[in-house]
Amino acid sequence: MSTATLGFVLLTLVATATAGRSLSNAIPIVQAPRGPAPVLLGTAEDWTILAKAGVSTVPPSVVTGDIGVSPVAQGGLTGFSLTLDESREFATSTQAGALYAADFAVPTPSKLTTAISNMQTATVDAAGRTPPDFVNLHIGNLGNQTLAPGLYKFSTGVGFNADAVLDGTAEDTWIFQVAGQLSIDQGVRIHLTGGALAKNIVWVVASTCTFAADSHFKGIILGSTTATFRAESSMEGRVLVQTAVTLDQAT
Repeated sequence: MSTATLGFVLLTLVATATAGRSLSNAIPIVQAPRGPAPVLLGTAEDWTILAKAGVSTVPPSVVTGDIGVSPVAQGGLTGFSLTLDESREFATSTQAGALYAADFAVPTPSKLTTAISNMQTATVDAAGRTPPDFVNLHIGNLGNQTLAPGLYKFSTGVGFNADAVLDGTAEDTWIFQVAGQLSIDQGVRIHLTGGALAKNIVWVVASTCTFAADSHFKGIILGSTTATFRAESSMEGRVLVQTAVTLDQAT
């Protein structure tokens, strides 16, 4: 074999080996998160339900996590059959985790004041985000829709008269700015696909939120007024509102 031929063979072998190594060590392509920057809840994230004017329940409701009310006192927690802990910092109930009110023992009052302040800051942040990716999509009628990550702005209310899907990865985010009411009809479900997570979905609502019987909702509610859950409705996420929350055998 001539020197030229030998050199050609060696070059071919090196090229083949390099190509194989490049394929085997290929760096996977990672898709960047889609949607707006996350809304930071601060210590409001410690609560499943947080309200300024009160939380009432028609038993049996089931709340996984803690409930806090402030500046209203423990009288704003109704229907829970509270048992005050010996520390007097919180109460317990068969329908929820720990329950906190503004008149419980220190450090509960300051803890709640901070959480309420963080909730209000998050609400202002979420409501003020610009520019929107979608404006008045389907005039706020979102039943039977598949919603991609992004910032949605509605000058009206938003309603679900049929199931809807939020499709995205575990890193994708959604913010829905709703100038009117938010409602979901009886038996309607919100579905998450592609790995989407309820903690990455924020609904900032200027008016009331109503969840009809046997409906299932997902996301974080930042509400300026009330949130009402009808019989056997359920939700995965958090309810953080400026006034009151009503539960009717809800979970």
